[in-house]
Amino acid sequence: MRIGIVLYPTYGGSGVVATELGIALAEKGHEIHFVSYSQPVRLGSFRKNIYYHEVSVSDYPLFEFQPYETVLASKLVDVVKYEKLDLLHVHYAIPHASAAFMAQQILKTEGIEIPFITTLHGTDITLVGKDQSFEPVITFCLNQSNAITAVSESLKKDTYHHFETEKPISVIPNFIETKEVLKEVDMDLRRRYASDDEMIITHTSNFRKVKRIEDVILIFSKIREKSPSKLLLTGDGPERGHAEHLARELKICQDIIFIGKVRDTAHVLEISDLFLLPSETESFGLAALEAMAVGVPVISSNTGGIPEVNIHGFSGYLSYVGDIEDMANNAIKLLSDEKLKQKFRNQAFSRAKEFSIDRILPMYEKLYDEVVHKQKQSLE
Repeated sequence: MRIGIVLYPTYGGSGVVATELGIALAEKGHEIHFVSYSQPVRLGSFRKNIYYHEVSVSDYPLFEFQPYETVLASKLVDVVKYEKLDLLHVHYAIPHASAAFMAQQILKTEGIEIPFITTLHGTDITLVGKDQSFEPVITFCLNQSNAITAVSESLKKDTYHHFETEKPISVIPNFIETKEVLKEVDMDLRRRYASDDEMIITHTSNFRKVKRIEDVILIFSKIREKSPSKLLLTGDGPERGHAEHLARELKICQDIIFIGKVRDTAHVLEISDLFLLPSETESFGLAALEAMAVGVPVISSNTGGIPEVNIHGFSGYLSYVGDIEDMANNAIKLLSDEKLKQKFRNQAFSRAKEFSIDRILPMYEKLYDEVVHKQKQSLE
């Protein structure tokens, strides 16, 4: 099948998942055409069955804001026509679903029928979608999609709550590539950040307010009082400066290391003892899953889709949003008992395997077949 994948190419979860999905589909023999304004960060070098089409927006002085959605729609028309695509799969509702719909309607006038699937990842519904200026467009595009998927049951419920759509939404969770067995810890790498008697706590995010970076620092401060530890913060964003200031106020800067943006966080996670995710909301919790995939237990909030990933008392612990005391106590309980930590390490790894790409990919392939088949039937 020839599939066009429209995505944001940056480090965000939707871009990562869309890229990894395309790569996995290509490895199974599908022809994948990525369409975006720059090459996806996870795409890497030349790969068989993968093509990239850049959306280039000219800088016209007439426009205060460049019309990316219109240019994207035009690019999709071009790619569908000349690459003879069977299907478009757009990740993130704005503006990808509306651009896909526009392209679909333009192509119809030329006798070309192309279905499109919209995958909702979270903030396109829970944050951007709540803005009344976007709501009519998102509702319309959801209803015009040939199929809709959401990455969690929580996000599916949020979508029905915020938008007037009766369109069926299929829940296809995010996925991870897992190993057969856990890797041995690279002690040489680990010793660059912590001594053998110190624990390594990790947090990965885009450092937005919703990630509650202040809570990460405060939880770590309490852990550090009971157990010698280092905190590795991977990623960057608007709250980084505030996090640095708080660390200075608490006089714990020497034990906090800001790694910055990293293309592959697995190397950081593999040397970690615990992962913190105290977010205000998460539609899925991909960062937690990435930690669990290398055997790192997760201390998290119990919001959104996180409880669908992190199982309380099994792969980690869940607490109410903002309950720093409980999160810190759960972390200390795990870190102070080596046998319990090893048990949770193995269980976290086991849980992550349930989201293996080998299990999730067939769900997308089945949906693709159904949508394309239904489209052909409607034309007969």
